[in-house]
Amino acid sequence: MLYTQPKLFTLEDKTLAPYALRSSQSRGRKFSEVEDLYRTPFQRDRDRIIHSKAFRRLSGKTQVFVSSYGDHYRSRLTHSLEVAQVARDIAVALGLNQDLCETIALAHDLGHTPFGHAGEEAMSEMMARFNDYFEHNEQSRRIVEKLEIKSPDYPGLNLTLETIEGMMKHRKFHDDGKTPVIHSLEAQVVDLADAIAYHHHDLDDGLRSGILKYELISDQIELWRMGEEDLSLPQLGEALYRHMVINRIISLLIHDVIEESSRQLVQGDVLEPLEYPNNTLIRFSERQSARVEELADFLGEHFYLHQKVSSMAARGQKVIKSLFELYSQKDELLPAEIRVQFEAEKRHVVIKDYIAGMTDEFALKIFEEYRDML
Repeated sequence: MLYTQPKLFTLEDKTLAPYALRSSQSRGRKFSEVEDLYRTPFQRDRDRIIHSKAFRRLSGKTQVFVSSYGDHYRSRLTHSLEVAQVARDIAVALGLNQDLCETIALAHDLGHTPFGHAGEEAMSEMMARFNDYFEHNEQSRRIVEKLEIKSPDYPGLNLTLETIEGMMKHRKFHDDGKTPVIHSLEAQVVDLADAIAYHHHDLDDGLRSGILKYELISDQIELWRMGEEDLSLPQLGEALYRHMVINRIISLLIHDVIEESSRQLVQGDVLEPLEYPNNTLIRFSERQSARVEELADFLGEHFYLHQKVSSMAARGQKVIKSLFELYSQKDELLPAEIRVQFEAEKRHVVIKDYIAGMTDEFALKIFEEYRDML
């Protein structure tokens, strides 16, 4: 039996919960296209994202540590894959559309600059000089709607409206200021999966690097104590112990989201997709939310602000600011295919797009190449 698109639609009708977004219910794409015979619209979106240049470049973009620090630390690519895995697990348990969850998860960080959140802060500072701003979710949307060119028939990747809206997590309205952004349950799942994934890998990377200490975490973080119950560090060894505790924490958080969200959906009597305007139904329980906040505060104080991390962040910010100023003064240094965009875009926007698309190593390479001009 061939599983053509109509057959896949029928399978979704049979297996998804009533409140899930079905592929057959998609509001379509900005530019009309012939449907794919063997893929749903959301599966097609996912494939377009995976094959984009911006997605490939995530392998060379920082999560916390710059890529030259070591080869076992997370990149934006590994983070996106981990978010997709967590989102799929939650979606399956709740009967939501896992294809849409996976698609949004894989796309959500496409717009990040090199050098992590420090890079985003530096880019925001440079854009403010032009009474403009930078926000990585907006840049992700700009990439899939305009910057990636895959067809002469339309700009961007021409993704479905559901995927686009799933990437607009901080927006209430579309660009017209009137049309509301619909935050589907699937988009809400990705938002929580993002938090679970980065707490997990920041704990792992922080301990692996030696910046975080087991004794301090155990003393201050309730989630860690729950995860390490009945486990022995001396008996298991550091690597296995760390792996088992953090995996337990991930499971605790995923199970809590599933159970609490199920309660919210039942209590809200949600029987149709998108019938819960401005109401976040995918959530942690109140008790678990407090534990997650405790962990986030701990990581902020003892990891993100640590001298090793902050020094890397400062260097990354210097690179981005220096390159922005250099290209602003000497735009002839930009590649020809970038300079030609000045005809249709403001100069600072073109420079922003170019630098934001760089990997850490490429940005550092260009910085060293032009050091004498900086």
